[in-house]
Amino acid sequence: MAKAAKTITVEQTASSIRRHQSQRATLIGLKLNKIGRTAELPDTPEVRGMIYKVRHLVRVVGDA
Repeated sequence: MAKAAKTITVEQTASSIRRHQSQRATLIGLKLNKIGRTAELPDTPEVRGMIYKVRHLVRVVGDA
């Protein structure tokens, strides 16, 4: 039986308007592109780094 992967739920709280293109691309990579959208993502160092890059635009709703 495989071990269940941990996930993080992230919600976008601010707009990507007037942000650098790399921050916009990071939001799209996190499956977010509108305020209020949530995405359940795997808890990996890569995803944590992406969240850190746009930490002023998103919030972590929960860890599973």
